[in-house]
Amino acid sequence: MFVAATRAARSRAASGGTGTGSGGHAAVNALRRRLLHACNVQARASDNGGIRMHVAAAAAAVACPHAPVSRPTAWSLQHASCFSSVPDDGGGSDDASPPEPTDDGDGDDGDGAGVPSDGADADDNDNATADGRAPPTHAPESELEQSLRPLEVVNYLDSHIVGQSDAKRAVAIAMRNRWRRRQLPKDLMKEVTPRNVLMIGPTGCGKTEVARRMATLSEAPFIKVEATKFTEVGYHGRDVDQIVRDLMDVSMTLTRKKQTDKMREEAKGLVEERILDLLTGPASGAAAGAGGDAAAGGGAGAATNSSRETFRTMLRGGQLDEQNVEVDVPVSHGEKGGGAGGEIVFGGDASNPNIAAMNEVISKLTAGGGPGAKRVPTERKTLPVSEARDVILDIELERLLENVDLKKEAIAAVEESGIVFMDEIDKICSSKDYMSKSADASAEGVQRDLLPLVEGTTISTKYGNVNTDYILFIASGAFHAVKPSDMLPELQGRLPIRVELNGLTEDDLYKILTEPVANLLRQQTELLATEGVSLKFEDDAAREIARMAALLNRTVENIGARRLHTVIERIMETMSFEAAEMDDGSELVVDKALVKERLSEVMVSSDLSRYIL
Repeated sequence: MFVAATRAARSRAASGGTGTGSGGHAAVNALRRRLLHACNVQARASDNGGIRMHVAAAAAAVACPHAPVSRPTAWSLQHASCFSSVPDDGGGSDDASPPEPTDDGDGDDGDGAGVPSDGADADDNDNATADGRAPPTHAPESELEQSLRPLEVVNYLDSHIVGQSDAKRAVAIAMRNRWRRRQLPKDLMKEVTPRNVLMIGPTGCGKTEVARRMATLSEAPFIKVEATKFTEVGYHGRDVDQIVRDLMDVSMTLTRKKQTDKMREEAKGLVEERILDLLTGPASGAAAGAGGDAAAGGGAGAATNSSRETFRTMLRGGQLDEQNVEVDVPVSHGEKGGGAGGEIVFGGDASNPNIAAMNEVISKLTAGGGPGAKRVPTERKTLPVSEARDVILDIELERLLENVDLKKEAIAAVEESGIVFMDEIDKICSSKDYMSKSADASAEGVQRDLLPLVEGTTISTKYGNVNTDYILFIASGAFHAVKPSDMLPELQGRLPIRVELNGLTEDDLYKILTEPVANLLRQQTELLATEGVSLKFEDDAAREIARMAALLNRTVENIGARRLHTVIERIMETMSFEAAEMDDGSELVVDKALVKERLSEVMVSSDLSRYIL
């Protein structure tokens, strides 16, 4: 519209002569005022000084009738709506001048002299928003993250985990502090570091379950690792830097999913247009309208648009789902052995960022056909519309994601919101009671390697460098054979918050059987219900199961709540085996006598085991 209006104004200026009172110059001046008026209205509405700058430049170009008309830029096309919103003269004649905007009293008649004053206003508006808080460098907070108040986190954990209120409160406060820190001014936000947590408690008391529930509750990048899987630097195995690399993989997957969900509606609109293009051919009405000559298409263009809308209605109604179309489907790497679609992979550890980067470069070269090329090999397939819709949706989503810097967002999410849960940290400790130095590659050497990671360092990954200064680390361990004081003093200082979890009593075991949403008794009932068998546990039986489990923990080995699995499977062994052969509607009842009968042999064996050398 801008180019068409500019050309029309210049033609009027050229036909109107060079006199000061000519209608051509009046049209040019009127158009210039009109553009500036549209500029001011749109800029005030959007608080975007760039619009004023571009329109002012356009008005200056209109003022010179002999200057060449340049093509509209992408920016001009994107913001073309600001010109169409200006009131037209309503006369319908090309020679009629558009109405002039009301004079604002500054004497500049709306010409270019008035633009700097508007630009100053924009600067004032920008400065007015500066309230001492730096603009956030991270993605906007989700509703879930804003609503994760400590009380709600504890209530959620209570529905799945029995007891351990201290550990739940510590975890809830740590998660909430992550959100609070991001609301601080920029200068103060840099000084607030996360308070890492060390959870100490016997096995089976709920330490790992807390981490598992946290992963489902938080939308932040979260990873759970076993400390025993890592070895000291210089030994064969995984070093601790791999923790951050794995966390980045999790963050990339999470970021891609968020962006995909955000762009899915836009992609669905593009999919509909692509399918209509395959069915009716490319739309010609849009191209004619973009050129400003609606009559160029003639009656054929109107007929094409009408048939396209008919196909659109049929497509939305599902009447074309069985129609076959040809779609260019990307060929996945490695699907074709050798050739252009093959994938060359270097040997070595794929987790090494250098090897991963080299593999990525080689893959692009083999797939794209040359340096810098992004072409993906495709093959043409004939698919029904119902299947082609999902294929095209994936293609369009990939195209939309090309405009988003996923790596940058993923790195920011890890640095600002990343959570690492390190389990079994007591297994890399050696007791100080023994003076001999351990030769285990997964012992104190791993602790020394963890020091800079927990304190804050920069780790090189295949997505870029990641700073660990603000990653939250939560460590846990049973500390049966060693004490927390056996850890390196530096590592103890980097885990300042200590939470001790209590061992499970008989009452706690009974609550675990009955209170959680997916308790063990309900699981057994639902499993047998799939065979058409009704299973019922009496309350006396549940209490007897808890009593037996607590007794076995005391006399044999304390494995916490995991003992309940042993006891229940012993009780259910015969019923689970015979349930498939029972008639539908059969009823089974587990009472206290049955529990004692099934566990009598286990208790006798446990008594004898104490005297076996």
